[in-house]
Amino acid sequence: MTLEIEFTWLVGLLITIFGAAAGVGKLLLAQHQKHQDAKFAALERAGQGMQASLHKRLDGIEISQKEESVRVQKLEREFLVFKAELPMTYLQRTDHIRSESVTQARLDAIAGQLTNVQMLIGAKSHDHRHPA
Repeated sequence: MTLEIEFTWLVGLLITIFGAAAGVGKLLLAQHQKHQDAKFAALERAGQGMQASLHKRLDGIEISQKEESVRVQKLEREFLVFKAELPMTYLQRTDHIRSESVTQARLDAIAGQLTNVQMLIGAKSHDHRHPA
């Protein structure tokens, strides 16, 4: 069995087969491109949603940071006022020791003077009791 085909028929058949293969390939590429476009569109939407969420979080962090900064500045001012009022309100240990030392020295001086006065009074009363 021999198959005879004219050259023009053979060329036409080959063109048809290659044309069909090219058409199927083009269809597959179009479907792949459509799938890729849908995938990228979904990623873009997700990215925009994430970007909006990220901006919202960053704005929240920025607001809380500003509030925290205001609270820290207020606390610093209160601390500076406290430091300024501290010497007027509280007595330091060294000042208290100095004050106690001065008070003790004065009491010792008064005690010494009282002892001298008592000795003078004792001597005068002794002289009056025993005339020489």
